Amino acid sequence: MKKIFFSILALLPVLAFAQTPAVNSAAAPTAETPQSFLLQTKVGDVNAPAKAFLIYRLGANNVIDSSAIVNGNFDFTGSIINPTNAILLIDHKGVGFSNLDKSTDALSFYIEKGNISIATSTDSISKAVITGSPINDDNKKLMAQLRPIQLAAEKLYTEANSATQDQQNSADFQSRMESKRKDLELQQNAALEKFIRENPKSYLSLLALSALGPKMDPSELEPLYNGLSQNLKDMEGGKMIAKSIEALKPTELGAIAPEFTQNDVNGNPVSLSSFRGKYVLIDFWASWCGPCRQENPNVVKAYNKFKSKNFTVLGVSLDKADAKDSWIAAIKTDSLTWTQVSDLNFWNNKVAILYAVQSIPHNFLIDPNGKIIAKDLRGSDLDAKLTEIFGKM
Repeated sequence: MKKIFFSILALLPVLAFAQTPAVNSAAAPTAETPQSFLLQTKVGDVNAPAKAFLIYRLGANNVIDSSAIVNGNFDFTGSIINPTNAILLIDHKGVGFSNLDKSTDALSFYIEKGNISIATSTDSISKAVITGSPINDDNKKLMAQLRPIQLAAEKLYTEANSATQDQQNSADFQSRMESKRKDLELQQNAALEKFIRENPKSYLSLLALSALGPKMDPSELEPLYNGLSQNLKDMEGGKMIAKSIEALKPTELGAIAPEFTQNDVNGNPVSLSSFRGKYVLIDFWASWCGPCRQENPNVVKAYNKFKSKNFTVLGVSLDKADAKDSWIAAIKTDSLTWTQVSDLNFWNNKVAILYAVQSIPHNFLIDPNGKIIAKDLRGSDLDAKLTEIFGKM
C-alpha cells in the first residue's frame, strides 16, 4: 500500500499537506458538525472492469472509497467536517487499488458540502471540469498563479538531480541550489499572501495561511489572519491558527530568546544564558536529517570565519535516545566543533517545542543581549548576515 500513497503525494493540491503540527486543524478535536456531500461524476464511456477510487480525509483519518463505473457514470457520498483535499483515481484496467502507481489517471481537487459535479467527454478523469464548488473555483485561480513557480521548481529539481555526484557534494553548488530554492519559496509565499488578502472569505485562504505558518514571523502572519472573515476565524482551523500565531510570538524577531538548559554530549548542562554577550546561532539539526548534514558545511564555514568576532554556534539536536552514538559520530564527521546539546527526544525535544520548530534545519541568530535578530539563515544568507554585522573579512 505504501507505493500508492507515495504516488498520491505528488498528485495532491499544493495546500493538501499544508497543515503542520502547529497549525493542524485536521488533527485537532472539533465540535463542528459533519456535513454531507454528493459527488456526481461522468467520465466518457468508461465501463467495467474500470473502477473509481476516492481518497480524502475525515478529521485525522484517511478515507478510501470505491465505486463501480457504468457507462462513465459513478457517484460518491459521504460526510466531511470542513472542505478537504481529495484524489479521484480511475483504475481503467481493474488491477486493484494496491497496484496503482503515479501513472494512474487521477484528478486532485477539494471536497466540500453539497453537490459537486465532475465531468469530461473523454475517458480521462484528469481532463474533467468541476462545477458547483466555490473552493475548487478558488483553487483553479490559485493554481494558475502558482503554476509558473511550480514549473520553475520542477526545472530546479531536474537541474539538481542531473548534476554529477561531485557537483552535488560541492558547497558552492549546494549554496546556489539553496539560493534558487529560497527565491522560489519567497515567490510562492508572496502568491499565497496575495490570494489570502484578495479572498478573505475563502476556506482556501485558511489553508494558505496554514501553509505559511512555519515559514513566516508572527508579525507577518497576524495581519493576514486579522483580514480573514469572522466565519473562517470561528472555525476550528481558524482558532488553531490563532493559537499557533500566539505560540510563535515568544520567538518572533525582536523578542528575547527563551532561556533553556540541556545537556551536552558528556551529560553536562548548558544554558543559553551562559552565552550572553556573544552573537549566537541556535542551530536545530539531527544526524538523521539529510538537508541538515548538507547545510552543516555552510555553518562550519561561517563559524570558522567569524568565531574570532564574538560569534559562536549552539547546536540543538533532534536525535533519538537510541541514536546518541550517531549524533556524536555526525558531530565528528561534519567537524562541528561548537557546543552541542540535546535531550535525545526526537521531535519532542523540549527546546524545539519551546522554539516552535516545525522543520529542520532551522536556526535563530541571537545578539549579545539575547534578542532574536534573524531566523532560518541558510546557505549564503548566513555569511551575508554575519558579514553585515561584523564587516567584510
